Amino acid sequence: MKPFMNCRMSNRLALSVLSATLLLGSLTACVPLVLGGAAAGGTLIVSDRRTSGAQLEDEGIELRGVSRIRSNIGDRAHVNLTSYNRQVLLTGEVPSLQDKQLIEQIVTRVENVTSVVNELAVMGSSSLTQRSSDALITGRVKAMLVDAPDLFANSFKVVTERGTVYLMGRVTQREADRGTNVVRSTPGVLKVVRIFEIISEEELKRLLPEPAKPQAEARKPASN
Repeated sequence: MKPFMNCRMSNRLALSVLSATLLLGSLTACVPLVLGGAAAGGTLIVSDRRTSGAQLEDEGIELRGVSRIRSNIGDRAHVNLTSYNRQVLLTGEVPSLQDKQLIEQIVTRVENVTSVVNELAVMGSSSLTQRSSDALITGRVKAMLVDAPDLFANSFKVVTERGTVYLMGRVTQREADRGTNVVRSTPGVLKVVRIFEIISEEELKRLLPEPAKPQAEARKPASN
């Protein structure tokens, strides 16, 4: 079998593991776990377009936000909190409009949060079957993004709630449009909501790693 196909199979295997992990997380209403990668040069490149400081802050925002929501709301709501580059996405279901507003106020006061996108629905909590379906859709979306040769799948953070897929990330307009079209064609996706931070193509070039130098050039002795 060709190396390219081996790479694709490895990506598919990793995404299958991801789908199972997401399924467990969705059933316990934990903070979403997101992994990413892009196939390039026969390897799986894992990177992040956020600074290391922003990544740590996002982890802290998710932990503190979930803890404070549970302290104030308890088990009467199903809430998922996802932070990307200090912007928070709230998804799930709450029993009343007052709870929806209260949760947004709680999260807004969490340290380092710059903005909140409140997509909480006022309705009964989704069933375990629905959450399982959402986890599988997320896995399919990630597989579709990996298979797109002109996209870096790890640049997209994917959250699925009741068949609606929310896309977050720091991407160019070209990547945003292309990624949206890929996700819309994924089986099971009912709607796509984009919550992107758009960057320029020039900024993207600065974020991408420098290409490796050929071995012959790297071993060339320095001239006196």
